Amino acid sequence: MKYDVPAPPAIDVAVVQFKPVKGDVGANVATLGEIFAQLAATGAPNLVALPEACLTGYFLEGAVYELAMTADALAQVLHAAWLAAAGPAPVDVVCGFFENDGGTFYNSALYATIGAGVPAIAHVHRKMFLPTYGVFDEERFLSRGRRLGVFPSAFGPAAILICEDAWHSIMPTVAALKGARVLFVPSASPGRGLSAGGELESVAHWKSLLRAHAAEHGVYVVYAGLTGFEGGKGMAGSSCIIAPGGAMVVEAPALEACILRAQLDPAEFEVARATLPLLGDLAGVLPDLWFDAEIPLANRAAWA
Repeated sequence: MKYDVPAPPAIDVAVVQFKPVKGDVGANVATLGEIFAQLAATGAPNLVALPEACLTGYFLEGAVYELAMTADALAQVLHAAWLAAAGPAPVDVVCGFFENDGGTFYNSALYATIGAGVPAIAHVHRKMFLPTYGVFDEERFLSRGRRLGVFPSAFGPAAILICEDAWHSIMPTVAALKGARVLFVPSASPGRGLSAGGELESVAHWKSLLRAHAAEHGVYVVYAGLTGFEGGKGMAGSSCIIAPGGAMVVEAPALEACILRAQLDPAEFEVARATLPLLGDLAGVLPDLWFDAEIPLANRAAWA
């Protein structure tokens, strides 16, 4: 007797490489509404991924205190914009923003379902690694997050890493060990350098980094990059989606506002992890690494 097991449905993902007007939330919400309308007109996706600091711009310094909002307020803004553009049709959204949590300010990103009923926030990630060097000054104005959480998403378990979070290899490792099958990476990364092939060196580094995360841990990586110029600094954009084996699914050009669309197959997780079981190997070895007395972990006793 033959049994046909239906394949899991593909997840339709739209990555919006957004170009904000710095400090003008109203104008940026209006632009986002136009983008939502465009997406709805071509067949609404299951999920929309937006960059870091999407509706305000990134280089705000002290103005972050005026433009930050609560996660609930942002979810309502996104919900209203989607309803106006697409009607009462549910969609999941990842969006980076500056968060005001009772007077403590974070560089955050939320994952929420909007467009039907009331918006439902599944998770808020607060950036844990705040760059404060070169052109960056985050730790002067923001508090850092304290936890890397994994939450339910359209793909199954997921995690969010905001920009520099993804440059520290322990972050995707911990997320994958906690069960994440997809990493959402909202980013606002200025373009720097020029490689021999004509590509921005910073973009080449990002691609190499993200492909390594996807291949080692058997996860999808959905990278949404801010674009445009702020104070003479050009945001690189270069949004992309990378498959669990490390193959590039789709990528955007640098420095241009655009939308990427892709149909992602959830079954690729199992295939990638079965053919290269590095994550399972790590889970077995991790206790020996973690409790190695030569590693200077300040709170080792607390973790024991």
